[in-house]
Amino acid sequence: MYNFIFRRALSSLGVLLVATFLIYVLVDIAIDPLQDLLQSTAPNKEALIAARVQQLQLDVPSPVRYLGWLGGVAGCFIGKCDLGVAWTTNQQVTDILVSSIGVTIKLVTLATVVAMILGITVGVVSALRQYTGFDYTMIFISFLLYSLPSFWVAVLMKQWGAIGFNDFLANPELSIGVILLIGVVAGIIWQAIFSGDLKRRLIVFGSAFAVTSGVLWYMIATDWFRKPSLGPIVILLTGVGIAFALTAIMAGLRNRKALYAAVSTAVLIAALWYPMQFAFHGANAGIVFGLLVAVVAGGVLIGWLWGGYDRAVSMRISALVALLGFGLLFADRVMQAWVPYFNSSAINGRPIATIGSETPGLKGSFWTTQLDSYTHLILPTLVLVLVSFAAYTRYSRASMLEVMNQDYVRTARAKGLSERVVVVRHAFRNSLIPLATIIPLDFAGILGGAVITEKIFGWRGMGTMFLSGLQKSEIDPVMAYVLVIGFVAIVANFLADLLYAVLDPRIRVNA
Repeated sequence: MYNFIFRRALSSLGVLLVATFLIYVLVDIAIDPLQDLLQSTAPNKEALIAARVQQLQLDVPSPVRYLGWLGGVAGCFIGKCDLGVAWTTNQQVTDILVSSIGVTIKLVTLATVVAMILGITVGVVSALRQYTGFDYTMIFISFLLYSLPSFWVAVLMKQWGAIGFNDFLANPELSIGVILLIGVVAGIIWQAIFSGDLKRRLIVFGSAFAVTSGVLWYMIATDWFRKPSLGPIVILLTGVGIAFALTAIMAGLRNRKALYAAVSTAVLIAALWYPMQFAFHGANAGIVFGLLVAVVAGGVLIGWLWGGYDRAVSMRISALVALLGFGLLFADRVMQAWVPYFNSSAINGRPIATIGSETPGLKGSFWTTQLDSYTHLILPTLVLVLVSFAAYTRYSRASMLEVMNQDYVRTARAKGLSERVVVVRHAFRNSLIPLATIIPLDFAGILGGAVITEKIFGWRGMGTMFLSGLQKSEIDPVMAYVLVIGFVAIVANFLADLLYAVLDPRIRVNA
């Protein structure tokens, strides 16, 4: 194991050195820091050119300057990091990078997690419903989204996701016909997912139609879009639904102890709504994280107390229910800040933002700033999710179909195992092996490829730093961007190898 890590570290360091050297030389050839002075008509033009040449060491060959830059990078290992200076603003690149990388990671992490969960889920369901209407529809949507350019999707999101929705919030009403149409579409989608005989399809269709139409009617009747909230009843019903769903997937509903533990945790989460109103008052990020740990620990304890023939399964399911239930409590508290946020002068009744990562001049509590952060995240996250979702769906579907045709899956069915056990324990885990390579590397790819999205939505992240460096002929910010992306790609590649070993016991990193 240690030999593997050492060898990979050395080879990765060599790749990073060669890549950064080549990019440094190429960028130095492409940019011209003297362009503005060469076109100047100032009487002291020659003196200004000489001063800038001396300032940026342009009379020194680029390989020698690269060694100087590399020395500053090496200082990061001893706490004296020096990535150069953005000479047009006289800012340290490390200061620019610290502020930029946090913005980009916040955007990319959320988009990757959402796209991964949705894409893998839809891909697996599509594989299990092969050659059905749902499968063909998902194939069409995946190829359509995969072919769309991100800048075009971003413009559409601005028009319909922000401007259109903000206009809708001025008078949030839907006609009965629109509500019924949305209910029909939801019914068609859900009956296609569950499949089965005609009777089962009709039951699923009717249930989905009734629930969707009823929820939309309730939201319009109570002016929910302008005064959103969940409340203990909705949290209880949602939590119980999550408890049944997780138990059915992870243990099967016949495991009564696990089901009782999950439902008990969901009931506890709903009961915590009242005391959480006091606990959330005056909260900050540290307090919220502490409450999260306490709630998840409570879920683990409930699973342990219920026990069963497999106590660890009950504990895991209860912990997940507690985690998702706390997310509902957190979302409810954020929603409570919607009315003052919506009516503030900085927002002016148009909460879905199209520019920037935060609203300038907005004042308010921790919950107001959290809500503002989420409203700014919606559009750029959706753009990145739609593009990545298509790839995850195709990969997971193809991998799942390949696994389902393997001999060990047929053997598991021949042994009389339930379909849930065959799919979850035998097929799904093995279908994740190809995705173990894609997901870490895709994160690095999105991190480096969010330049267009950041530019369109005005996020001052790493993409903005990269473009600004090229436009202003500043090589140090560009190299900082390349260094971070290269390092993340190397780490992602290493994590992919480790995930292979975790998912497939036949693979050993020291082989």
